[in-house]
Amino acid sequence: MGFICGFSIATGAAARLLSGYDSYGNICGQKNVKVEGIVNSGLDLTQKKYVFFLDPCNVDLVHQRVKSLALCVSACPRKELKTLADVQKFAETNGSTLCSYELQPSEYTTDPRAAKLCPKYPVPESAPIPFFHRCAPVNISCYAKFAEALITFVSDSSVLHRLISGVMTSKEIIMGLCLLSLVLSMILMVIIRYISRVLVWILTILVILGSLGGTGVLWWLYAKQRVSASAVETQIAKDNLQALLIYAISATVFTVILFLVMLVMRKRVALTIALFHVAGKVFIHLPLLVFQPFWTFFALILFWTYWITVLLFLGTTGSPVPNEEGFVEFQMTGPLKYMWWYHVVGLIWISEFILACQQMTVAGAVVTYYFTREKRNLPFTPILASVNRLICYHLGTVAKGSFIITLVKIPRMILMYIHTQLKGKENACARCMLKACICCLWCLEKCLTYLNQNAYTATAINSTNFCTSAKDAFVILVENALRVAAINTVGDFMLFLGKVLIVCSTGLAGIMLLNYQRDYTIWVLPLIIVCLFAFLVAHCFLSIYEMVVDVLFLCFAIDTKYNDGSPGREFYMDKVLMEFVENSRKSMKEAGRGGGAEGRELKPMNTPAM
Repeated sequence: MGFICGFSIATGAAARLLSGYDSYGNICGQKNVKVEGIVNSGLDLTQKKYVFFLDPCNVDLVHQRVKSLALCVSACPRKELKTLADVQKFAETNGSTLCSYELQPSEYTTDPRAAKLCPKYPVPESAPIPFFHRCAPVNISCYAKFAEALITFVSDSSVLHRLISGVMTSKEIIMGLCLLSLVLSMILMVIIRYISRVLVWILTILVILGSLGGTGVLWWLYAKQRVSASAVETQIAKDNLQALLIYAISATVFTVILFLVMLVMRKRVALTIALFHVAGKVFIHLPLLVFQPFWTFFALILFWTYWITVLLFLGTTGSPVPNEEGFVEFQMTGPLKYMWWYHVVGLIWISEFILACQQMTVAGAVVTYYFTREKRNLPFTPILASVNRLICYHLGTVAKGSFIITLVKIPRMILMYIHTQLKGKENACARCMLKACICCLWCLEKCLTYLNQNAYTATAINSTNFCTSAKDAFVILVENALRVAAINTVGDFMLFLGKVLIVCSTGLAGIMLLNYQRDYTIWVLPLIIVCLFAFLVAHCFLSIYEMVVDVLFLCFAIDTKYNDGSPGREFYMDKVLMEFVENSRKSMKEAGRGGGAEGRELKPMNTPAM
């Protein structure tokens, strides 16, 4: 990817992207080299730094470009020019010629070629785009056709207008609800940190009561609005009534399913309490773990910005080639024209690599906490120590793990693209096979992601390579399949209930607030925006907690496998987890394993190298 970036910059693509170029291959703002066969190429345009399109509103949707003659000018027209006389006066006053290079300003109103070589009038008021030196119309109404093409999926434009108006009239409420979801997520993290012992029970009761209360409120609002809607027959009232009915039915079904799931899993909740308690202690000793999603998000934003920039460079790289209209296009020939395919692969791989680095960092810090008997002997900054070990020893491990995910994700994306392109054309059998393959690849990707995360934990414990760590983690997970289901899954489910609680609380507050605007605001889009944002915020905060629970579970499983509490083989676990050891021994004896370890023993991280 470094070669691709260097190639695009070395071939002048960066200058063409930033400074812009005209239809004859000249880069604006500098001297140019003559292109064989192109009349107006090789000009000295040092004083003309901006790209001006003769017909900026003529957008080619197929090729994603402005279908117009482009010229280099010294200034963009800052007011509307209605006639060729105004264009001529602008050239004489500002020294900026808006017609093709072969026409002199004195010929704008007399030369018959002016209709083709001068801009389409009225010339809209325009201003240069910052950093990219393109003259863009200030009034975006000329892009109406382009915007209309983007929203052709809406069969009834009045529906789109009502949705947009609903968002605009309730934008203050939407912003307030998004802030509320952020506050609720932070409060939940504080609760998890300090009252983890009773959190599971409180969360379970609150989610059940919240689901029942929310369902009741929705049915009450539906019944109330149905009575009032019969008196006022407006389209917005009908839409809101139908939306309320859908919400109420969905909430009822969700509440019933949630109640049944909680009834089945009630006996497993006690196992999760101890693990949550230890996870709460981890956050007390390692408070900086909460900020890991922010650093990861910042790294992803930086990489995505770099990736998009290089992709734009690639779009303007290549050799100048005359097209059918006699203008210049830059095209790459030979194998180099497929570089952008590898660039796409790099997007997936490095994005997964950054996420894997976060998992390895969290795993290293939590493993250090778990396998340190005296917590006062913890390093001053376990997270920075984990980052240091990652950079010095484990970059190859996370690179290999992320590459495996990439190998699965790329075929799934290709199949999804094929399915989208063939939609409505393939027969039922082919459609079913495509969906089955996509589903299987998705399941494989999720399984590999979970195995990778546990492999990173095993690497943090043993400092072994990726394959060895993945094998060790897989063996541990298979041997503790019941514990995986009882502790890990229930823990993730509890955190999912936390996300549901935040989304339901924010959504319920949104319904109550939007209820005051029901006569002129359609609820659907504002409520969807608020709920999606609330879920994303809750996921960012609770994903780290979920990761800590997973790492603690694997450490607990390894600790119970290779230690039995006898002298020389003391447990590393917290006292809260001790009560599960006896049940674990009984299960191992029934399975004929007796709690002994065979083969190479996983060594806990208690060496001075920590």
